[in-house]
Amino acid sequence: MIDTVNKSEHKRDSSPEGGSKHGLNPTQPVADKDKQAPASGFFYSLFNGKQKIYRFRLLKDKLIAKLMLVLTVVSVLILAFIGVGLYYHSIPILHKQSLVQLLTSSVWKPLKGLFGFYPFIMGTLWVTAISIIIALPLCLLTALYITEYAPLRIKRILSPFVNLLSGIPPVIFGVWGVLFIIPLIQDHIAPHFVEFSTGYSVLAGGIVLAVMIFPLIVSIITEVFRTIPQDLRDASLSLGATRWETTRKVVLRKALPGIIAALVLAISRAFGETIAVLMVCGNNAAVPHSVFDPGYPLPALIANNYGDMMSIPLYDSALMFAALLLFVIILLFNIISRVILSRLERKLAA
Repeated sequence: MIDTVNKSEHKRDSSPEGGSKHGLNPTQPVADKDKQAPASGFFYSLFNGKQKIYRFRLLKDKLIAKLMLVLTVVSVLILAFIGVGLYYHSIPILHKQSLVQLLTSSVWKPLKGLFGFYPFIMGTLWVTAISIIIALPLCLLTALYITEYAPLRIKRILSPFVNLLSGIPPVIFGVWGVLFIIPLIQDHIAPHFVEFSTGYSVLAGGIVLAVMIFPLIVSIITEVFRTIPQDLRDASLSLGATRWETTRKVVLRKALPGIIAALVLAISRAFGETIAVLMVCGNNAAVPHSVFDPGYPLPALIANNYGDMMSIPLYDSALMFAALLLFVIILLFNIISRVILSRLERKLAA
């Protein structure tokens, strides 16, 4: 009886249906391990590959961030190097004459060693101020019409035309000023105000410069107007305001910081313009007392004389000081404008 029970248990354990005590064939786990080993190795290698790719992406991101930081620092250092270089070449004339004398003297006699920059500073300010006074209202109204009033078909015509003006070389504006603006001032405008004018004046330089900075201001102000949410206009119109009231009290108020930023960029461009202004201003080293008097801006002084009269002692140093003066004027103007713009933005935000 006992032998019969033992034989039956032995058959049950050795039968394929019985298997081990867990109901599996003793040979089956070995086969499963052989099948699972390649699969687990594949997923492990895949996971390691993804980790390596992710680490490489992080490394690349850090390297790009460091590269951008280096390029930013280099950009700032270039500005500093320009200022230091101009100052270094201006040292001889600063040792010869005091800074106050250079800035306030109106006597320009290089052969005698007298270098007074006051006429050139005033010539630069006259031409820049006239150009901004002429250009700003025209640019503002043009940008308002393009964004607020013009039909879509007219917008498609005006926008490329305005951008086309920015691609015209400055010498073309200078030739246009000589052929059209100067005769207009000499024959038709100046006789009503002064006894005589050659037409070569700060007014001619301001008009030519206003046309040159026109596309820059229009493009920037147009983009500023387009960033204003349409919901603000719709809310104003829904309350009964007219389109002009909405433009004046909503659009212009909201866009005021952007308009000031466009004005700052335009003035910086006007300060440094050379060829066109040189051709129409008259280039007389005297302080202008009216818009019909000739002027001599700092960029025209540098372009007109550098390289021609370097045999005169201190002349090259004087021209480098003129460049340094122009550099400092533009830099200070941009810093002051940025401070005013930041305060205005905080005030409007409050």
